[in-house]
Formats: sequence, C-alpha cells, structure tokens
Amino acid sequence: MTNNSPARLTRQQATRFAALPMRNLGTEYPNSLAHFLNGPTDVQPPSRLHPVFYGSYDWHSAVHGWWLLVRCLRRYPDLPIADKALVLLAAHFTADGGAAEAAYMQQPGRGTWERPYGWGWLLALCAELHLWPQPEARRWRAALRPLEDHIAQAFPAYLAKLTYPIRAGTHFNTAFGLILALHYARICGKTTLAQTIESYARAKFLPDADYPAHYEPNGDDFLSGALTETLLMAMLLPADDFASWFARFLPAQPFTPAIVADRSDAKGVHLDGLNFSRAWCLRSIAAVLPDPQRPALLAMAESHEAASLPFLESGEYGGEHWLATFAALAVEGLT
Repeated sequence: MTNNSPARLTRQQATRFAALPMRNLGTEYPNSLAHFLNGPTDVQPPSRLHPVFYGSYDWHSAVHGWWLLVRCLRRYPDLPIADKALVLLAAHFTADGGAAEAAYMQQPGRGTWERPYGWGWLLALCAELHLWPQPEARRWRAALRPLEDHIAQAFPAYLAKLTYPIRAGTHFNTAFGLILALHYARICGKTTLAQTIESYARAKFLPDADYPAHYEPNGDDFLSGALTETLLMAMLLPADDFASWFARFLPAQPFTPAIVADRSDAKGVHLDGLNFSRAWCLRSIAAVLPDPQRPALLAMAESHEAASLPFLESGEYGGEHWLATFAALAVEGLT
C-alpha cells in the first residue's frame, strides 16, 4: 500500500506549504550542523560541506524541504512560486553538488550519519523526482544518483545488523525510515530493497502486541512509535491480516493532540510535528481498516491536524524550517 491517504493537497494548501521551503532552502544560517570531522580540513561552512542540502537549519530538513517543494510543484505546476522554484532547483541540483554530497557520506566515520531519517527522506525525494513529469526532473534526479545509490545499498546492510528496531519518537525511529524507503522502493522498482524491508519488518514487528501507547508522547517527539510501526505494517500486510494484527497491537487508541507550550523552543515545537505525523498515520491506517473502525481514527486525525495547522507560520525558525513537510503528510501522505 503506497497510496495510503484518501485526501489530496488543495492548491491553497500547496501554495501555503511551498512558501516555507522557498524561504528556507537557500538560508544557510542558523545551521545545526551534525558533522563528523576526520581532520582539520573538514572544518568548512555548511554550503561547502553540503552544496545541495545546506539550507533549512540542518541537512535532513533541507532534504525533505526539497521533497515538499517538488511535491507541491508536481501537484500544481503553475503555483505562483513555480518560476523561482525551478531556478532554485537548477542552482542546487547539479552533478558536482550531488557528487560532493555522496562523497561526504562515504568518508570514514560517517556510516551512521543521518541514519535512518535522512536516508529515508533522500530516497523519498528521489521517488518524488521520479514521479514528476517536469522535463528537468530527470536531470536533477541524476545529480543525486550517487547519493541515492549509496543509501539504497546501505539500507539492507543496516537492517542486517539492527538486531533491535528503534521505537523512539525522533529521527532514529526505524519504522519511519522504513516507510520512506519502502515507498521509494515501490515507486522506483527496487524490488530487492522492498523485499528486504518487508522481511525485516515482519520478523521484528509482527510478533508485537499490547503496545504501551499511553506512555506517548515524550517531550520532544515528532513521531509516534506506536503509529509509525502500525502504518508500516499496514503497508505490508493483507487487509485481513493487518486488521487482526492491529487488534492485538493497539487494542485501544488513546491518542489526543499534544500540547505545545512554547513554539520558540526548537525541541518543544517537535510536538507540532507529532500532531501532523499522527494525523497522517491515523488517516492512512483508517483507510485499510473495516468501516466500523474508521470514524474514530479519522476524528482523532482531524483533531491532531487542527491543533497545529494554525501555527505553521509561527515566526519561529525552529518550527518553520520543517513543519510544512509534516503538514503535507497529514493532508495526503506519501501518494
């Protein structure tokens, strides 16, 4: 199941959401640089280290900011920002830039860098470029090919040694990374990668039962360990099998919107992202469950989205640099 949400971005939503990456993708500072140095020559500004993905506060946010921009343009090629966006894409997505991004990741000591969150988003971006009929999209994806191939090959090796999946509500969450990678594998015809993900997920998650979702969220979660795992299994299992597994895994769904106490706190505002990602998961899960189970899940999704969508343009860069991506997921998922 890749088409995992019944809704679709409206033109008004796409215009609103795309405005934020347009504002941020060329913004180098402030920058939260996660950087492994192998020597003194590695001390470089973000735009030298990452000529494609240096904006939007950090590397992974730049990656999914581009995903969002491409998604909005694929949906509505004539958005008001379209001409400027195409110029921005052409300036960043160059062969030299893509080669430098791949070379960075392949240096010693960087095997765990951006794993699995940034990895998954890079593959999702490649899937979006693959789907986009824009003439230049093929060239822009080709610029990323060395990085795409590196990550696609690294995922199976990572899973082979990941004895215990990570269920945290932040970047290290295993299920979320696998959702993005599985979406890419299905869109781009990477059968071996898709089979590897399915085999791992079935082995690690199928035995789970009675997930303690009432302990969620932690104070800086932007993902639900319960719901990301559930969505991954919804993508993999036949409908009847999934319904049975879901009844065992989450016999009750105690999900209420998270309260954000201070949107100027870059960690605390993660909870807006949690509200959006929960809305996405709940809608997607409802789409594959029997009719009697859907209304409650859809009502929870609506309440979560409504709790955070009015604050998307908060004026605080800690949230504005990334939250529109998760708002788009809440609306239409990875379709």
